[in-house]
Amino acid sequence: MTSVSENTETQDEKSQISRPLDSKSLITTTSASQLLKPDLTTEELMAEEQKFDTVSSYIWSDEDNDEILETIENDEPKEEAPTDRPSWANKIEYLLAQVGFSVGLSTIWRFPYLCFHNGGGSFLIIYILMLFLVGVPLLFLEMAAGQRMRQGSIGVWKVISPWIGGVGYTSFMVCCIVGLYYSVLMAWSLFYLVQSFQSPLPWSACPLLKNSSDFDPECERTTSTTYFWYRNVLKATDEIEMGGLPVMHLSVSLFVTWLIICISMIKGLKSTGKMLYVSVLLPYFILFCLLIRSLMLEGAHFGLKSLLAAKVSALYSVEVWRRTGNQLFLSMGPGFGSFTAISSYIPRSNDCVMDAFAVALLNLTASLTSTVFVFAIMGHLATENNEKCYLRNAEIVLNLIASGVLPAEAHPPDSMYHDPSSIYSRWIKSLPKQIKDMVLPYMTNCDLSQQLKEGPGVAIVAFTDIISAFSGSTFWAIIIFVLLASLGLSTMTGIVQGIVTPLQDTFSSLRKCTNLLTVGICVPMFLGSLIFVRPSGSYYVNLLDDYWVSLPLFFVIVILENIAMAWIYGARRFLADLIIMLGHPISPIYRWLWCFLSPFVLLVLFVSTLIHLSLKNITYLAWDSRISNEVIRIYPSWAKVLLIILIVITILPIPAYLIGVDFTVSMIHSRGTVIFKPEAKGNSPKSHPRLQVRKSQKKVNTMDK
Repeated sequence: MTSVSENTETQDEKSQISRPLDSKSLITTTSASQLLKPDLTTEELMAEEQKFDTVSSYIWSDEDNDEILETIENDEPKEEAPTDRPSWANKIEYLLAQVGFSVGLSTIWRFPYLCFHNGGGSFLIIYILMLFLVGVPLLFLEMAAGQRMRQGSIGVWKVISPWIGGVGYTSFMVCCIVGLYYSVLMAWSLFYLVQSFQSPLPWSACPLLKNSSDFDPECERTTSTTYFWYRNVLKATDEIEMGGLPVMHLSVSLFVTWLIICISMIKGLKSTGKMLYVSVLLPYFILFCLLIRSLMLEGAHFGLKSLLAAKVSALYSVEVWRRTGNQLFLSMGPGFGSFTAISSYIPRSNDCVMDAFAVALLNLTASLTSTVFVFAIMGHLATENNEKCYLRNAEIVLNLIASGVLPAEAHPPDSMYHDPSSIYSRWIKSLPKQIKDMVLPYMTNCDLSQQLKEGPGVAIVAFTDIISAFSGSTFWAIIIFVLLASLGLSTMTGIVQGIVTPLQDTFSSLRKCTNLLTVGICVPMFLGSLIFVRPSGSYYVNLLDDYWVSLPLFFVIVILENIAMAWIYGARRFLADLIIMLGHPISPIYRWLWCFLSPFVLLVLFVSTLIHLSLKNITYLAWDSRISNEVIRIYPSWAKVLLIILIVITILPIPAYLIGVDFTVSMIHSRGTVIFKPEAKGNSPKSHPRLQVRKSQKKVNTMDK
């Protein structure tokens, strides 16, 4: 190994940081030739570097783009070197893989909920703004890194900078943990799908007691859908402390889930690509059908009015911005390493700029479509509940008239039962003031907006409530749970790809036995997932999904990725590399977004989330069998300790790898000195800083000598 040590340059603020390119050199220079030809030896790289000395690494304007393209026009080879790395069969399969991973279950059931509770139209404005100013640049960064380096998360960040090589290991660990509990969400959907092949649906009414014609009193104290969820599906305990063996029917669903994932990926990209045509395209078709059907329901327009009604105060709320940022990263999915892994199997000349926009727009389309669908259903259910409220009030007035409490003049019109929505308000307005004052104290306030707030929350239970709004509920139940299962499958494919690719890049021999590797991953993942299908398992899912995943994944990992690429490797240099790689100009605005806006937004979100978690008790929604209702409980102290341990374990590879690099560098400091040549000034051609080694008395070329 070449003996080198660092000598900090104090004059030229534009000097670039060196990084290792392969195992033969710990610290070396990154130039355009190195990026384009990583397989060359050190001597060949030095020769190739001469050719790109005139390539500017300062991407400030479109003129610099043109200069770079003109410089490399005659030198850049048009054909890519052949590689034994597998690749997607075509661009469509590649895009389906990216979109399938990005559009997951949180897109369907979390986005509408947050939109409703965080200002409606204001939430949409903030989300779209953050999507294009922060989400797309970060998505582009991960895609471009994987496409350029042709490696998974572990290998890419080692190449970018040795100091943050641990980020790839953290992404790998996050994929493993998220895969454990995310597969349970898909197992729930599969169980509901199987149960949907019945008429009437098993959650449409309360069950009867054994040897009796009476309904279960526990179910009668709540709704049939809520009872079915907690008592029939989860077999839920009242508290997280209560354990128990895995629930049998959920264990079977979980096994089928992992079996489907294993079969879909066992042949590598060939089998995965074919599966994506169904698991990605089908949900969009189903969403479109559900949207059309929901807009035809009575009262749908009221739900859409609530969606479009923007609350100006929400635009100035830090809490709303924090929740919007969390949803953006939960929905898009940066930080897993899956975008990087998927992009590593596409040719380097692929236009990843347009891919990032395409994935973001399709993700936004799915989010907005599901939101319109849910709000239309909520408007319909609110209208139905409102009409029931009108009729109850009319019955109360009739009973009071019969008992002599109210005069006969207060009698509601007989046509009330035919069209309560329009006749009720006219009847109340037509009453004389004296009689109206007597009637109103006995009546319930039938406010349509209040009915909407009591509408379904966006979760699996809510979807079972939504199904009741359709005629032919069995058919629509099958359609909706096929939608949820397909979304879960495509997302799980991306998560598992984020595990498989780094392993094959780290241990190249595993590429020859993809079948065994896939089975070797799916089997232990299935066994580990069983902890989440115990009677208290859903409470652990909530603990990880609500409180754990955001800190290590979307802030620590993404922040370090952003800073490493923008400030350690250099955003301008990275843009210059991409211009060479893609062969066309790239807007210099990405440099500003990577260097300034994205890190600032990420740091603000990280600090606000940290403050939010430290000041708020972490709670979960539990079932209380004594009152047959959902209650909010505080997680016990040991659950908080478990949460902290998981956060520390997932983040630990970052400082551990950094310490290892520091130790390695300190061992070679006495061998030589690294100096940088300043770049040419004035009108002379700009060149990359050249790494030179001031040899010690004894010349040492490689470790082998």
